[in-house]
Amino acid sequence: MAGVRGWRRAMGRPALLLLALCAAGAWGLYFHIGETEKRCFIEEIPDETMVIGNYRTQMWDKQKEVFLPSTPGLGMHVEVKDPEGKVVLSRQYGSEGRFTFTSHTPGDHQICLHSNSTRMSLFAGGRLRVHLDIQGGEHANNYPEIAAKDKLTELQLRARQLLDQVEQIQKEQDYQRYREERFRLTSESTNQRVLWWSIAQTVILILTGIWQMRHLKSFFEAKKLV
Repeated sequence: MAGVRGWRRAMGRPALLLLALCAAGAWGLYFHIGETEKRCFIEEIPDETMVIGNYRTQMWDKQKEVFLPSTPGLGMHVEVKDPEGKVVLSRQYGSEGRFTFTSHTPGDHQICLHSNSTRMSLFAGGRLRVHLDIQGGEHANNYPEIAAKDKLTELQLRARQLLDQVEQIQKEQDYQRYREERFRLTSESTNQRVLWWSIAQTVILILTGIWQMRHLKSFFEAKKLV
């Protein structure tokens, strides 16, 4: 996943904020949401890839006119759907938290967040700033923690990182082949439809010409011109 490809236009209400990522594996941002607003992101993820998201929220203080850390009672609901629309993760978290899921289907995954503002009178009508950082693939691994747990030397840890990177590259290649296969099938289907449509148009033109010739012949015979 290599950096943010670009923003797409927000759609509908609740607004959809779409972005696509490729091979770098991590991105961070912050955004503002209203009381009943939901924000969604779309990320291309290969299959069997672990994704970790970390977030924290800040609430707008009208008196100080600055964003301050949110109260513990404020929570965020995180929902993740796979390319087929199946819910991979749906869970309520606190004002600051971490969510994790593993993709089982390659393609665009939708990650949506919204607050439990309906139960927060202090937040009613206010604004919330959400800082979000998402990491995928080998970037989601906590290697210092892995080294301490498995008692790995520096060389062993480096070898583990290289193996994870190779595995992630293989997953990315498999996903690209999957996309190419889908594109090829779509192209072949489109070309076949265009071919059949061209044949149908040709047949219709021939039949129309034959009908016109027979009609003209009948007309001339009726007028005794032939």
